[in-house]
Amino acid sequence: MYHSTQTLNDTIVALATPPGTGAIGVIRLSGMDAIRIANTVFHGKDLAQQASHTVHFGTIRNGEQLLDEVLVTLFIAPKSYTGEDVVEVSCHGSTYIIQQVIHLLLQKGARLAQPGEFTLRAFLNGRMDLSQAEAVADLIAAESESAHTVAMQQMRGGFANEIKRLREDLIHFASMIELELDFGEEDVTFANRDDLRQLIMKIRHIIYNLIISFQLGNVIKNGVSTVIAGRPNAGKSTLLNALLNEERAIVSDIAGTTRDTIEEVLNIKGVQFRLIDTAGIREAQDQIEAIGVQKTMEKIQQSALLIYVFDIIKTPPEAVHQDISKLLHPGIQLLVVANKMDLNPYTKWEHYAAAPITQDNFVPISAINQMNIEFLKEKLYEAALSGKTTLESTIVTNARHYAALQGADERLQAVLQGLEQGITGDFLALDIRRALAYLGEITGEVGVEDLLENIFSRFCIGK
Repeated sequence: MYHSTQTLNDTIVALATPPGTGAIGVIRLSGMDAIRIANTVFHGKDLAQQASHTVHFGTIRNGEQLLDEVLVTLFIAPKSYTGEDVVEVSCHGSTYIIQQVIHLLLQKGARLAQPGEFTLRAFLNGRMDLSQAEAVADLIAAESESAHTVAMQQMRGGFANEIKRLREDLIHFASMIELELDFGEEDVTFANRDDLRQLIMKIRHIIYNLIISFQLGNVIKNGVSTVIAGRPNAGKSTLLNALLNEERAIVSDIAGTTRDTIEEVLNIKGVQFRLIDTAGIREAQDQIEAIGVQKTMEKIQQSALLIYVFDIIKTPPEAVHQDISKLLHPGIQLLVVANKMDLNPYTKWEHYAAAPITQDNFVPISAINQMNIEFLKEKLYEAALSGKTTLESTIVTNARHYAALQGADERLQAVLQGLEQGITGDFLALDIRRALAYLGEITGEVGVEDLLENIFSRFCIGK
């Protein structure tokens, strides 16, 4: 990640706001020489004599050349984002001005920051643990209210605190078993095996719920891939437009109008749904339509949620079930949408009742009249969250955390098996230490050297 000539003792500089022209650009300096370097170009108060968390007006000059009028904000170590001295220069958002100021600071002894290096320093200086640092990247990338909520919860240490509590309980028993090993010849017992068994089962239950939450975490972080499928002219595009409340998809009475797939984003209560409108499922009339139908089937295989739409006038129950049997695959959730209810309001779900259609996943609507669209949105939201948890719960959104939890659970399962088989304390201690190592990887308490480059390289420069 870092060149041999670059060290974490350097004073680093980068643009902390998005690149491009704007009203204001914020340039961030961090390191032991941050205040000294800023002082060489800032004309106003002597920054070395000012208190932390103060803002000062002045100018940035390159010799006699005036570059800009600025506000400089001071954060003196350790009370800063990185735990080091930090200076933030707020200048006008001209690309030329920003480039000139950064170039001047580089001339005075700073170096350009690597991606994520400010947050890396915050982690190394104890300002946050590893899971909180990773949550910073998620917070920056959050595109929905729920993704923002989860990232904020993790950045404030919600997930880390739960993991730390699990580790503390395990460490206690690990130390008791290690103590037994020190007195091996005396045949003494410090770790009550029944208490250890109860603790392992309790921890595995908590880990299981965290692992299960990863599915919801991915939904919140990445959105729900949702495909709208059905026969030609069933009203798929009309439904898409009704959900979005916009005229995005082409709507006509000609069967097979949608030849490819159309993708849009729908936000329901903070959860994003990536809606995919597809070509109608039927025997293709030409090669172009055949390609569209093939893409429809591919999209369905890649999706987490299927909205099957059918025309209640033209599609009998046996045809509905025949279509669904072709479309369903393991792991996909199903909503069956009976469209054009305005033409036959007496249709009931019982007319179609047979697995996998149930009262819960059957939704009657009239897309063209916007009838029951809000109810359908509620059903979409319920399907995404599956009623398993709430946004106030600890939710795993990070694949690295998921893998570490799985590793810890495997080691804890080995401890339980060892207790059943009556194996010696040294083997129990080994499995407990391995479980502790997996949990420690999440918060950065052990074994993180090989993880840092991968984690922090995902950040933007300036963070």
